[in-house]
Amino acid sequence: MRLIMGMALALILFSFYVSRADDTIKIGVILAMTGGTSAFGQQTWTGMQIGRNIRPTVLGKKVELILLDNKSDKIESANAAQRLIQKDKVIGIIGDVASSNSLAIAPIAEDNHIPHISPSSTNPIVTLNRKYVFRACFIDPFQGEVMAKFAYNELKARKAAVLTDIGQDYSVGLTSAFAKTYKKLGGQIVRQVNYQSGDQDFTAQLTAIKETDPDIIAITGYYTEIALIARQARELGIKATLIAGDGAEAPELTEIGGEAVDGLYYTTHFDEKAVLTPLGKKYVEMFRKQNKSTPDALGALGADAYLIILDAIERTSSTNPEKIRDAIEKTKDFQGITGAITINKNHDAVKNVVIRQVKGRDSVYISSVNP
Repeated sequence: MRLIMGMALALILFSFYVSRADDTIKIGVILAMTGGTSAFGQQTWTGMQIGRNIRPTVLGKKVELILLDNKSDKIESANAAQRLIQKDKVIGIIGDVASSNSLAIAPIAEDNHIPHISPSSTNPIVTLNRKYVFRACFIDPFQGEVMAKFAYNELKARKAAVLTDIGQDYSVGLTSAFAKTYKKLGGQIVRQVNYQSGDQDFTAQLTAIKETDPDIIAITGYYTEIALIARQARELGIKATLIAGDGAEAPELTEIGGEAVDGLYYTTHFDEKAVLTPLGKKYVEMFRKQNKSTPDALGALGADAYLIILDAIERTSSTNPEKIRDAIEKTKDFQGITGAITINKNHDAVKNVVIRQVKGRDSVYISSVNP
């Protein structure tokens, strides 16, 4: 009798846990929570959680986000993707911010037929010839074009120097796009020099730049090096206006750069003053209430990536990864947090570029540019 009762209890418990599993939709998240680009991962995760608070369920099921830290590393990114797919059985993956890490995730998602959406990897190669890989952001050719036109037309800069992080696919791609458009407009690239993530001393590069007396210096890398370059440039007496891409947007930019980054312009994906959608307004309200701070672009993109997947699940009425992929591909005029989002034939998001400028410890909205 005890054996029968024990078997019955085990069956009830098994049925309970299976039922709970069936009531949960698992989405994997791969972000840099530690390492060189950890600020990006932490910002994205904060925003994504607000996105989940806005919409915690879909098809009557609770959504579970399984976060893995890639430690700002390509190999760790690939390992995380394998674990999420093989062990956790996720129906989709969100991540990363850095294009190099997203490029490590992409082939694994592709081979396993799992939809993968990067919130903010802007290098075109991330989605190139990929069936299962998407992004919630614009790409570098458009961002670089906007940077160049703003420098030439608005700042009236005719001579530019460029610093490129040759260890980051993002930086290399953005430099190429910026230089191509800037020269086409009639601008002159008077010096182009390289560095690598983790470098601390930029004296040699900046001394070479100072000799050319540029109107602007475009720094296409990430926030830590941008801040250090700005400080050392000012220490050398370089007065050129600084301009950067979306890799500049992190609190550490002003924490490390201090007064040296004051006045720096950068392109990005979001500013609360440019919010037009009901979802965007709700996000800003919830972000400010929960964090007591200004909402940033990466958080907004993290939330958008999450909501794009949920929108696809709802439209297809399925948690089948193949069907979700098909629905993401058909996303058109989704009224997201960063604005209206349409996924084009290359799986890139067609959307506005926002231009901001550092003022003191904060950044202010300058303008928006339509695609």
